[in-house]
Amino acid sequence: MIEWMYILILTLMAGLAIPLGGLLATVDTVRPNWLNEELRHSVTAFGGGALLSAVALVLVPEGIEPFSNLAAVSLFLLGGCLFMWIDIALYKLHTSAGQLVAMLSDFIPESIALGASIALGKGSSLLIASLIMMQNLPEGFNAFRELKESSHYSTRKIIVLFTVLALLGPVAGLSAYYWLSNFDALISGIMLVAAGGILYAVFQDIAPQVKLDFHWAPPLGAVLGFVLGLAGFMMSH
Repeated sequence: MIEWMYILILTLMAGLAIPLGGLLATVDTVRPNWLNEELRHSVTAFGGGALLSAVALVLVPEGIEPFSNLAAVSLFLLGGCLFMWIDIALYKLHTSAGQLVAMLSDFIPESIALGASIALGKGSSLLIASLIMMQNLPEGFNAFRELKESSHYSTRKIIVLFTVLALLGPVAGLSAYYWLSNFDALISGIMLVAAGGILYAVFQDIAPQVKLDFHWAPPLGAVLGFVLGLAGFMMSH
């Protein structure tokens, strides 16, 4: 298959997990409140586990290759600080799109990493696409609920918005393939910044939502999310 078509297919499939997650969240309108407890917490935890696997197995290992220890640590820390700044700005603006912005903040850099990995001939592209998909599903789920509960947008408008945003993945991936693939250090830097930001987001936004008194399945969801990423990593090496 032609490489640009492969990137288009992988990034589009990963991106469409966003509106799919939103559609899953609408089930609550059919059976009220059934997503308010254990299942919702488990889905959130699964997304957190998938994000951690992306950081530990893909973004950091590939991101640190061209850098010294000090440079790699600095870029990772920069990512955490950048996401913290975004978090603070969203809080001050009282926006209802915090989860949506957080989702795009890791979706776009990872799509860039996917396009670059194919251009550079690395074998991790399918793993990256799978991890993005696993992340986008629960993040789309949570972003839909956040927008629905705190804005006047209809279900249809939110799903259409999510579908349009899913197209940012192919745009980012193809841009990296055609224009950024010759800049290995830049791509690696983006990976490290994204990794630091994702780690911040996991402990700021995702982990606090997981705990549910007298239920033990949600934390196991995080383990399952990481295990799925680990399995993909091992199959690609």
